[in-house]
Amino acid sequence: MTESGVLLLRAVNVGGANRVPMAELRMLLGDRTALTGVSTYIASGNILCDLPDDRAALCAEVRALISERFGVDTPVILRTHSQLSILAGQNPFPDAPLDKMVHVMFLDGDASPQAVDQLTERLQPGERIALLGRDLWIDYGAGGVAGTKLTKSVLDRALGVAGTARNLRTVRTLTELTAPG
Repeated sequence: MTESGVLLLRAVNVGGANRVPMAELRMLLGDRTALTGVSTYIASGNILCDLPDDRAALCAEVRALISERFGVDTPVILRTHSQLSILAGQNPFPDAPLDKMVHVMFLDGDASPQAVDQLTERLQPGERIALLGRDLWIDYGAGGVAGTKLTKSVLDRALGVAGTARNLRTVRTLTELTAPG
């Protein structure tokens, strides 16, 4: 049985930058790859599909196709349904009042050993972080994303690896959408 999962694109269709139309992307993937069960969820770069055995090659192929067709070079980070299910049960901030303030940053590799210390120095009152494997959890607290000092460039520099974040509500939906049958 083939496992399903999600390919997470970084920073597409955010603020008008890195435009990748999801309907066109679905057609491109259907025409130019061997992927099956392809669908997308919201316009921020979530591609749901059945996963082949060579997952690293899949990510590289999808990244190359997006670059070729849309002129956007974006990391493609894969998480299986099993990984998403485990992740959903690991929430280190279950007391957070709003799911939209808790984000999971899916990393493309292992974070720098100093990442947590460097990011902790930048936290605003009420913010919390936790690195669990290749996933950085961020609770932005009442101030939300708008008031944080954990900007894309700060995160990239500290982590030393590409990542893309989704709020907890989206993570739960992606888990449901990739569930078998």
